Order: sequence, then C-alpha cells, then structure tokens
Amino acid sequence: MARPTAQSIRLKISPSPRRAGPRDDEALADMAKALGHPARVAIVRLLLRRGECICGDIVDKLPLAQATVSQHLKVLKEAGWIRGEVDGPRVCYCASPGAGERFLALAGALIEEGSGA
Repeated sequence: MARPTAQSIRLKISPSPRRAGPRDDEALADMAKALGHPARVAIVRLLLRRGECICGDIVDKLPLAQATVSQHLKVLKEAGWIRGEVDGPRVCYCASPGAGERFLALAGALIEEGSGA
C-alpha cells in the first residue's frame, strides 16, 4: 500500500518587518483557540455573510440556547474576531475588519519561521 505524500501549505503573506514576539504568540493562540469550536466558526461565517446580526438572529440560525450563543460571542469578541455595539436593548455583532488577515499573517509568520525563510 502506497504511503500518502506530504503536501506543503502556502499562504500569501507579506514579510514581517520584525520578528514575532510574545504578544504575537498570545494573539495567535487566542485567535486560534476562539475558532476551536464549530459553533464559533459558524458564528464568524454567519457574520461574514450577513455583515451584521443581533444576538437573537444568531440564536435562530444555530441549534444552541441563547446563553450558549452569548458565551460563544463573548469568546469571539475577546479574541478580536467580532465586535458588538449596543443598539437599545440589543447588541448588534459584526466581524472585526482585518481579523482574518491578522490571523493569517500571524499564522504565516509562524510557518515562515519554521521553514527558515
């Protein structure tokens, strides 16, 4: 039986003018950890598609209790993936501009460092 061959992963990133430091490591870990649950990935995907949403709309789209969705939103907000604005009695959430690019840049710098580039 033939062994599968390893495939390289290529990310388009701009070279970083400085080496990654502890703050970058912490930011990458926080952002990656926040995406470590399928419900949080679904929330980010929903917000990217719709632009913005109130918590009740997000609850309607996911098979989760309102309290669970609120906890996931809190984790995503703390990691920088989303923003929330109070709109009267509701909170309107949207994807944070540049969060995906920041995550890719941090991950890319890690991969680049490991490849000796």
